[in-house]
Amino acid sequence: MVKFSKELEAQIIPEWKEAFVNYKQLKKQIKKIKLAKVPKKEQAPEVEFGRSIFDSFRFITNKFFSSDNDKSDIIQVKRKTMGDSEEELYETELSQLFSEEDEVHVFFAKLDEELNKVNQFYKKQEIEFLDRGETLIKQLQILLDLKQLFGNRRRKNPPSSKASNYGIFPHSPSQGSTCSGSFGESEETNSEISQMDEVITTLEKNGVSFVNSATRMKTKKGKNKMAMRIDIPATTPTKASTAVTSMIWEDLVNSPTKEGYGFINKRKVQYAEKMIRSAFVELYKGLGLLKTYSSLNMVAFSKILKKFDKVSCQKTSANYLKEVKKSNFVSSDKVVRLMDEVESIFTKHFANDDRKKAMKFLRPQQQKGSHMITFLVGLCTGCSVSLFCVYAILAHLCGIFSPSSEPAYVDAVYPVFSVFALLSLHLLMYGCNLYMWRGTRINQNFIFEFSPSTALKHRDAFLMSTTFISAVFGAMVIHLVLRATGFAPTQVDAIPGILLLFFIVLLIWPFDILYRPTRFCFIRIIRSIICSPFYKVLFVHVFMADQLTSQIPLLRHLGLTGCNILAGVFKTHHPKACHSGTLYTEIIYIISFLPYFWRALQCARKWFDAGEVANLANMGKYISAMVAAWARLTYNNRHDSNLWFAIALITSVVATFYQLYWDFVKDWGFFNPNSRNPLLRDDLILKNKSIYYMSMGLNVVLRVTWVQTVIYIRRKGPAQTKLLDFVLASLEVIRRGHWNFYRLENEHLNNVGHFRAVKTVPIPFHEIELS
Repeated sequence: MVKFSKELEAQIIPEWKEAFVNYKQLKKQIKKIKLAKVPKKEQAPEVEFGRSIFDSFRFITNKFFSSDNDKSDIIQVKRKTMGDSEEELYETELSQLFSEEDEVHVFFAKLDEELNKVNQFYKKQEIEFLDRGETLIKQLQILLDLKQLFGNRRRKNPPSSKASNYGIFPHSPSQGSTCSGSFGESEETNSEISQMDEVITTLEKNGVSFVNSATRMKTKKGKNKMAMRIDIPATTPTKASTAVTSMIWEDLVNSPTKEGYGFINKRKVQYAEKMIRSAFVELYKGLGLLKTYSSLNMVAFSKILKKFDKVSCQKTSANYLKEVKKSNFVSSDKVVRLMDEVESIFTKHFANDDRKKAMKFLRPQQQKGSHMITFLVGLCTGCSVSLFCVYAILAHLCGIFSPSSEPAYVDAVYPVFSVFALLSLHLLMYGCNLYMWRGTRINQNFIFEFSPSTALKHRDAFLMSTTFISAVFGAMVIHLVLRATGFAPTQVDAIPGILLLFFIVLLIWPFDILYRPTRFCFIRIIRSIICSPFYKVLFVHVFMADQLTSQIPLLRHLGLTGCNILAGVFKTHHPKACHSGTLYTEIIYIISFLPYFWRALQCARKWFDAGEVANLANMGKYISAMVAAWARLTYNNRHDSNLWFAIALITSVVATFYQLYWDFVKDWGFFNPNSRNPLLRDDLILKNKSIYYMSMGLNVVLRVTWVQTVIYIRRKGPAQTKLLDFVLASLEVIRRGHWNFYRLENEHLNNVGHFRAVKTVPIPFHEIELS
């Protein structure tokens, strides 16, 4: 049977961990009470001398004539209201039975403290969720009114009418969608004025409070001049471009000297509907977490009081449990009623009265671990090891790395196999990250905003990694076997390219097999990174862009492989066409800059959205990395230039110190001067502090592997050069995987510090006043 402490640890909400009852601390206090009773039992025989015959009579009388009601008076739990805040605090008073037992007093003082903490946190969260629910219901009613007005307008006007294409008000000067539109007045026709009055009247009936609704601003002819704006976040290129258009339009049209014209089109209403639907899903999730919070804490209080009764040999739990059950976090049913209301609303308005469909959104089922996946991981691992041994033997027998065949083989075949090897290593490190995050209760799905029903587990990542490497080694063995049987290199060197094309097709395969949600999510994230200025930057975009900065060798090999395929290298077998010359140099420069450039654009977009100067400082880090990469590449092409050696060395040192500072201070949250853990932060998830210090040292060592590219080392041949480059690229992937754990740990602790357990979805409808 699993102990309740472990069960509580497994079910606890990570972001609210500090708000839960401290079950372990209370258990320790009960152990202290138990130990404090031991000396009294040992000293009991010494007191026998002072007893009289009346003591036995008193003992029998108390034994047979005392009732449980008397025992319930051993403790008295009182409620006190604190000042103007009207917060109820619980305070326990003990009878004379425990008057001399200090440990018991300490226990009930801590128990009261935990009960007050839980109750106050529940009240705060309950109020926030109830307010959010009330706001969303109002937003939904506005949406329904708008959809009804659109429907009425569509019935009054034929589909070919221009008005039905652009919105409620057909004579608006604007002819495109914007991220911020408004209801306005149009003084040209009485029908449009009546439509505006109809909109305002309909919305005000449903509780929408307009700005200065009592005394509305009037135009020269005394007409109403109010507005309700739809704010759609600029999360995509289309929304970003229309946001700029909206800003310019508001400056030009809605100026103090001109009348405001507004419109709402169908597309913006659809965006608003998606936002409200997502907000209801997050609200329901938060209500479910709060319900779990209530039940777990109730069980914890019940368990701890039973343990106290067992140790103290007194029945005190019944009286205290009555007060616990009367407290707000147990007795309040507002959360349950709101959950039922949200289920009903979502089923009716977002699932076409299909409850089963609604529950798929509101309660997504998490994937269960499969033993088959574990079996396949082991099978693929064994296959990859066996195939690697076979490849090593065949390569030696075929003399594949002999001076005569080495350059052609390494230049044409190595880049493709290196891509898969580095990708497999990255997936392996990500699987290790998932395993560690799961073991340390870091909620990576919430941080990345992944769906729990489709998010990868660590076994899935391991399976993908071992499948990749097994396919690579299998292709390498087949390649050598065909060459050994007499096939010309021009015929068999196309195998790596075919393998790459196969996996690209598999990545975009539209059917729901082989982790389609994960594949499509990956494609969307890459698309957002490439179009960084035009997409809203989420944490998952930042995280993946940082991974790309560590996969520059992989991207270079992809570029070379693409050049090989497009130039027909595998057919003509002239690899030097894509491995030398001006075009090759330009491709290498561009690919080396792109990941840093994308990441810098993300920082610029975050600064534009949030206005935080720290984002500009972070952008400077990636600019310094771009400069250092440019200097090292230029020096590698001019080994005899002392000037470029000095430039490469200085820029690389500056960029490295910049990156190390950002790793330790910003991304990991270390070097807190006021921390109780030297050179670290106050809150640490791993218990062994030495791991953090070793990780810092390892990060420094792996950050300076660029020294090898500056201090040119003479090698024997292309194979040794490529092998050393692959080792350095692998070390950078390992460093990034190592960095990932602490980066997400710091992000998780920030969420815990603000008790963020659900995503905050912005609402679309806002009231404004036209000037």
